[in-house]
Amino acid sequence: MQINLLKIIACIFLFASQAVYGQPGSYNPDKVNKKAMALYEQAIDKAQDEQYREAIALLNKATKTDPRYLEAYLSIAGIYSEMKKHDSAVINYDIAKAIDTSYFQEYNLPYSIDLAGIGEFEKAYAAVTSFLAVEGLNEKSVKAAEYRRKCYAFAIEYKENNRGRNYIFEPKNLGDSVNSPVSEYYPTITLDGKTLVFTRRVGRMNEDFFEAEKEGDHWSKSTVLLGNINTNMNEGAQNISQDGQWLIFTGCNFPDGYGSCDLYISYLTKEGWSTPENLGNRLNTEFWESAPSLSPDKRDLYFASRRPGGYGGSDIYVSHRTASGRWSDPENLGTTINTAGDEGTPFIHADNQTLYFTSNGHQGYGGDDLFLSRKCSKGEWDTPVNLGYPINTIENEGSLVIAADGITAYYSSDRSDSRGGLDLYTFELRKDIRPLRTLWVKGRVFDVKTGKGLPSAVELTDLETRQTMSRLQTDETGNYLITLPVGKHYAFTVNRKGYLFYSDNFSLTEEADSTFNIDIGLQPIEANATIVLKNIFFDLNEYELREESQVELDKIVQLMKENPTLKIQINGHTDNIGKPKDNLVLSENRAREVIKFLTQNGIQQQRLTYKGFGATQPIADNSTEKGRAKNRRTELKVISQ
Repeated sequence: MQINLLKIIACIFLFASQAVYGQPGSYNPDKVNKKAMALYEQAIDKAQDEQYREAIALLNKATKTDPRYLEAYLSIAGIYSEMKKHDSAVINYDIAKAIDTSYFQEYNLPYSIDLAGIGEFEKAYAAVTSFLAVEGLNEKSVKAAEYRRKCYAFAIEYKENNRGRNYIFEPKNLGDSVNSPVSEYYPTITLDGKTLVFTRRVGRMNEDFFEAEKEGDHWSKSTVLLGNINTNMNEGAQNISQDGQWLIFTGCNFPDGYGSCDLYISYLTKEGWSTPENLGNRLNTEFWESAPSLSPDKRDLYFASRRPGGYGGSDIYVSHRTASGRWSDPENLGTTINTAGDEGTPFIHADNQTLYFTSNGHQGYGGDDLFLSRKCSKGEWDTPVNLGYPINTIENEGSLVIAADGITAYYSSDRSDSRGGLDLYTFELRKDIRPLRTLWVKGRVFDVKTGKGLPSAVELTDLETRQTMSRLQTDETGNYLITLPVGKHYAFTVNRKGYLFYSDNFSLTEEADSTFNIDIGLQPIEANATIVLKNIFFDLNEYELREESQVELDKIVQLMKENPTLKIQINGHTDNIGKPKDNLVLSENRAREVIKFLTQNGIQQQRLTYKGFGATQPIADNSTEKGRAKNRRTELKVISQ
């Protein structure tokens, strides 16, 4: 009987039992009721055929026949563990332990795992420590127990360091409109939070992509993606771009594949999604590539790969899209992110700064845990942070995506209210592990004279750090969408050769909640063309340039160097507060400071002039602060090409 019990639980507990009948204690297996033993044997046969419910029913009959049948309780606990019903497993382990503590001691390892499964990490630590005190344990048992004890110690420390957060983990099933009797997984969502794309297993070996649209607080009935993207082959692990125009996914065993699983891309057209294209042999190898995640500006593609040269089994890589539209050779994210274990399912948030991924190499609760890492000012990644219990458990966690609001998370799970297999759920992310809440600006870039759309470069720069946060190319008709993480001050610029650049500024406090629609008319470089330099800053009544002006000043230097015959004039303007003479002097001094910077950075003096206008040329009403702010401006005017 002992051997049959271990067949049920060995795949989970990974240790060889040392139990020997006749140990000191009150339980004597030789005195078990024979009718109960017969029921036990029937239950084991059912369990070995994975008929777990039937097995438990027979074992419960056995314990009713003989309430002190310790091995029956152990078997019930083992089956519940296999079913991941850790609370029920613990109840039955506790009964078995109460019957004979000495006999039970060698079952403290599986007992500890189920205790950890319900978050009782202190009790789990005590149980596994008791197990390690058993004499004569084999090497495999000791190794498994020491691994678990290390995990429990981490869990206890994490809990201690995160007291008082009052976080409630309450995943909500997305309901019958999204979920079905088969499995749904790999959710991905657009920037506006209105389109959810996911994978559904539609056959034994077939996966297809489906979508649902947000309608108020509910999701529409999910439908299969239209177009040519779904086939009778194996598609999965997809990621939709923030603007909803690209879908990058994993295709396995495709005829044009380079390895077992490759990365593919499909584009949204008027007829639906285009026929998938293999992303080529720079990204794909003869090995395994999967789990793509595209940055919000479509310039960086993160993915997992088992190619040689990594640090473990599966590592996370990034490839950059060049100006020509090609993808660069992938770069390993390095030892801060990757370990000797497996890292996978990367997700880069809309803030373009927070990366979520799974790992079994960084210390966690056991199995694959979810982690986050934030990008530092110089582009390197910070030390990964475990998302903690109960988001992470002793089970293997899968992909996680977070909406632009930085709060709403989506993932797949087989919780008790699943419609069947894996379902999609949403929950609120704990505050300390949230990315930056992210807004956005979108619109169209066009020629101010002809109205024709202009393909252009759009760039968002942190004015404090001067770090480029996003850089993207509009589509062929000039349409763009760029994300705006809150809590920062940004320079927003649009560039196209032959045109003056467009300059704007976003100062986004933590309370900001507006999104922006800005159509941008670019002016051809020609005499008298004028732009307002919205990222040139001065202190009140001062003319020294503030450091935040550096981004804009560098843009002017770049413009002058790209157009070596261009001559410009910098014009200074003020509001009408103060004496007209003082305002005139102030505006002239401010314009001169800009010219001074340009000459110090290699622009010839003869190409530059300046003039101060004081308050004589207002462009807004000086009776309001908003109007006065517009009048306090620095302009660039083209004198000649």
